[in-house]
Amino acid sequence: MSELTLLLIRLAFLAVLWFFVIAAVGVIRTDLFGSRTAPATAPRKAAKPSRPAAKPKKGEPRQLVVTGGPLQGTTITLSESPITIGRAADATLVVNDDYASSRHARLFPQDGQWIVEDLGSTNGTYLDRSKVTRPTPVPLGVPIRVGKTVIELRK
Repeated sequence: MSELTLLLIRLAFLAVLWFFVIAAVGVIRTDLFGSRTAPATAPRKAAKPSRPAAKPKKGEPRQLVVTGGPLQGTTITLSESPITIGRAADATLVVNDDYASSRHARLFPQDGQWIVEDLGSTNGTYLDRSKVTRPTPVPLGVPIRVGKTVIELRK
């Protein structure tokens, strides 16, 4: 082989190697900090008069309580807004856990009950001992496990 051919092969190999290194760093950055998305700008609406918050009906959960893991004892009062769980800084419940994804799971109210949904996490979300594969209703007091963190819905 000529020296020129050998030099071109070396440069091509080096370029491919750097491409993989940059791609790996990008994947790690996305996993740690979340993906970059431009904030959606919705047209401003006229302010609605405030109304009192609806009282939860009898038997409906009022709190999300962390019962296991590093955040044990943390309580979140439930409202109509969804709760995101993960390592991302913008999550409602930020979990600093090696087994949790940046956007791991979501809890949201629907038709008078709370639903848990796994957001494509690597290690999965568990309701009691069953892996959550689709949006699933959460009964009161049944543990939800995200990594090492265990949470429950309570009155």
